[in-house]
Amino acid sequence: MRHRTALPAALVVLALVVMLAGAALAEEHAQATHEIGGLGAQLPLWSVIPFVGILLSIAIFPLAAPHFWHHHFGKVSAFWALVFAIPFVATYGGEAVHEILHIYLADYIPFIILLWSLFTVAGGILLEGTIVGTPAVNTLLLIIGTFLSSWVGTTGSSMLMIRPVLRANAKRIHKAHVVMFFIFLVSNIGGSLTPLGDPPLFLGFLHGVPFFWTFRLIAPMGLVSGLLLAIFFLIDTYFYRKDRKALAAQGIDINVVTVPKFKEGTFVGGETLGQVEQVTEPIRLRGAHNFLFLLGIVGGVLFSGLVHLGEVSILGIHMAKENLIRDALLIVMGLLSLRSTSAELRKKNEFTWFPIKEVAYLFAGIFMTIVPALAILRAGEHGHLDFLIRSVKEPWHYFWITGALSSFLDNAPTYLTFLNTALGKFFAGMPEREAVHALIAQKEVYLVAISTGAVFMGANTYIGNAPNFMVRSIAEENGVRMPSFFGYMAWSILLLIPSFVLVTLVFYR
Repeated sequence: MRHRTALPAALVVLALVVMLAGAALAEEHAQATHEIGGLGAQLPLWSVIPFVGILLSIAIFPLAAPHFWHHHFGKVSAFWALVFAIPFVATYGGEAVHEILHIYLADYIPFIILLWSLFTVAGGILLEGTIVGTPAVNTLLLIIGTFLSSWVGTTGSSMLMIRPVLRANAKRIHKAHVVMFFIFLVSNIGGSLTPLGDPPLFLGFLHGVPFFWTFRLIAPMGLVSGLLLAIFFLIDTYFYRKDRKALAAQGIDINVVTVPKFKEGTFVGGETLGQVEQVTEPIRLRGAHNFLFLLGIVGGVLFSGLVHLGEVSILGIHMAKENLIRDALLIVMGLLSLRSTSAELRKKNEFTWFPIKEVAYLFAGIFMTIVPALAILRAGEHGHLDFLIRSVKEPWHYFWITGALSSFLDNAPTYLTFLNTALGKFFAGMPEREAVHALIAQKEVYLVAISTGAVFMGANTYIGNAPNFMVRSIAEENGVRMPSFFGYMAWSILLLIPSFVLVTLVFYR
């Protein structure tokens, strides 16, 4: 039984926090720093070593020790989390406990609830029928997914579309490139046009950016998406012809779907005798009622941004009541989907819980070890990344710095950090919402650069955006041999970086 001794890293870390919280919080933050910049001004750069360690583990172990990794990745995640948490709490006491509790209660748990609900609901929607993954069909599926991402979020669209894409390409020999372009477009770049598409844009909406302003991103999004779709069509055409030739040598027609046809009572020695027929099954959608639950999830997320009901304190962390209601609604949507969707349909959809478990375990460690990086970044010019903050001046600086950090860190706080940097640079002392509107009216290119950098460059790594790792996990569970962490980055550098350079030259010079 897999992971029978491995507890989720989140539970291990939270257990540590609970044991220490009583004594630490009783000090009422007596050891907390009161200097400008807060804790982030005191943390040294080497405090991010555990974060680098967990990233290297994700990159190296699946290649160097795949069997060990498959059975113990939860323990590895917990190890790096504790390597950071124990000395962090010992050194900074109540302030450290507060930071840990905050990132788990305010960030990690809502993050996993959203992923779990979308994963569960989308897993109850089955697209049946004959869909052959030709270059034209694959390109069309990517276009549909890219469009959907701005309206149901990159995570929602990814969970909804990845299984039909994998099913369409089931007979293909080369299909990892299809999943990578899916991550590029559906899991990231497609979420550019509304605040529902990607967390940083939703955060901008909460801080005064008008809901429909993000339509201004359609030009850079269109350029990058169009270029990537054209490149994909050429690459997929090459591999499709190669696959068709290889399968033809085995007597298999890549464009024909075959199913066994059995006659009643034809059993010999427990085996069924039958003949294989070439068939074209009509396309039909099963489990369509789950779209109601999907809309419920989108509505819950929108509700949490539009309604303000005050706050409650949980273990000393101020939590917005509307966010708690949202999380409860998302859990209800997932449970209703489980209750109302047959196990047989989920089995046909090849639905298992392993991908969400893998993401939950690994990101529990990532969220813990990312604490110092985010704190140092929030400290701005008072932290040890001050040289980076001070170097950001031109629009293209904002695009690349926001994007580069969003490739490895949470893109939402990265977006907010550089939005505040731009507001302070041009409209210091002005109330936030007035400053945001002034930025749009007078220096709009800076906001466009920050927004596209945060959204686009989440595609650079497997951990750059929430659905990336989930899509990879689902693909591997369905037999697709995906590139390693660094292998994926080699593809993203080769394909995405030139696209971003072009965007820079066209829009941000």
